[in-house]
Amino acid sequence: MVTTLSSREFNQDTGRAIKATETGLVVITDRGKPVYVLMTFSDYQRVMGKRKNILDLVGMKGAGDIDIVTRNVSDFSQSGVKIFDPWD
Repeated sequence: MVTTLSSREFNQDTGRAIKATETGLVVITDRGKPVYVLMTFSDYQRVMGKRKNILDLVGMKGAGDIDIVTRNVSDFSQSGVKIFDPWD
């Protein structure tokens, strides 16, 4: 069962929201639009346990067998490559 609470209801009665997670997800809305989902930690572990890595997230068959090599952002900036920083 999914429980929906406005952000105001959530702020006024967090205990109710926490208790509601015992029976399912709690969707918290802001101006009628879903913005957060509250769940028990065991539900979170169950959901996240199905995902192995980023390639599995995008649904590629056999992606778990592919090695991903990453580099530090500082390596790119030293090479003259411009890095987009949305917080800059």
